[in-house]
Amino acid sequence: MLKYAIILALICVMFRWAMGEWPWSYLTSKPTRGQAVLNARKLLRVDEGASREQILAAHKRLIAVVHPDKGGSSKQVHDANDARDLLLAELPDREDGQKSD
Repeated sequence: MLKYAIILALICVMFRWAMGEWPWSYLTSKPTRGQAVLNARKLLRVDEGASREQILAAHKRLIAVVHPDKGGSSKQVHDANDARDLLLAELPDREDGQKSD
């Protein structure tokens, strides 16, 4: 039984090395766009109707806290940047009211 556990652990490590992710990470679904937008709003702490200026100000405040020079990590900075980009992409254009791409 121990032999099978060791073989399974070795397979998992090889999978991680080859694919860059653990095998069980494929069991969870990726968030939908709506969920991603909600998560971005929570991360930046902005309301649904936040303007471009509010989003940029919230991003700037968050970056000041999570920047690696301030004790944060580069992953936190990337998450903050992704949240900002996603929320800015969700804003309607000024002329025709359509979302920007």
